[in-house]
Amino acid sequence: MRLLVTGKEGQVVTAIKQQAADKGIEIVTLGRPEADLADPESLYAPVIEAKPDVIVSAAAYTAVDKAESEAEIAEAVNGKAPGVLARAAKALNVPILHISTDYVFAGDKTDFYVESDETGPTSVYGLTKLHGEQAVAAETDNHVVLRTAWVYSPFGNNFVKTMLRLSETRDELNVVADQQGCPTSALEIARAVLEIAERVSSDADPKLRGIFHLTAQGEANWAQFAQAIFKGQQERGGKAMTVNPIPSSQYPTPAKRPANSRLSGDKLAVAYGIKLDPWEKSLDECLTALFSNK
Repeated sequence: MRLLVTGKEGQVVTAIKQQAADKGIEIVTLGRPEADLADPESLYAPVIEAKPDVIVSAAAYTAVDKAESEAEIAEAVNGKAPGVLARAAKALNVPILHISTDYVFAGDKTDFYVESDETGPTSVYGLTKLHGEQAVAAETDNHVVLRTAWVYSPFGNNFVKTMLRLSETRDELNVVADQQGCPTSALEIARAVLEIAERVSSDADPKLRGIFHLTAQGEANWAQFAQAIFKGQQERGGKAMTVNPIPSSQYPTPAKRPANSRLSGDKLAVAYGIKLDPWEKSLDECLTALFSNK
């Protein structure tokens, strides 16, 4: 199978490239300088030329706070580029997998979000990602939208690596405790993406298409996530850290974050038989990888 994946250095892209080799899957990455998501139409010709069996729309504008002042470029990358990719997928008669986010929701639900819940993004980033979902669906029925959340991995920039870096110069940290979510490893996302790609490339069942939530099992707030990171660090011979839980009001940001980012993965489990590991187990795998490189 030949997979075209947008982006070259993102967390999910890197994880996909690492794991595809073990499965004998050929990966073609698409990004600058060959094509630029900020210029969506530049994507069409290279995708057609690559002739993939499945397209994975993984790259995105992910600077959540910066998007508040760079709405135009965020909309081009997150809102319009996925539609161009989906148009190319339809022309090639192949499926497209599009990675989306918990930020499409307002975050005011008291329970886990399901795919049919009403969207209501509260940030430019969330709005542009919702536009991307809508653009993909408008271009082709042969699509799978995968909403994930709180992504981290042994590579790239993410919360886990930030916490470990800050611990090098501090003994305690204030971390927000009134935002709930499902910390999800890019390693786990990549495994699921490859499995889903193989399935949809050979199975035309409509039940395998549409929107699905792809997050780790369990839940945590950011302070609990940080505490688990530092517990893992200490278990691997690193220093102990104190985490002081604080409300979001004490850590203001340009973009409003959803208070509830918990996504239910039940629909994915039923359709594909895929259930990601509990986040604590995936975090342990990530920390093992990070500390083995030290």
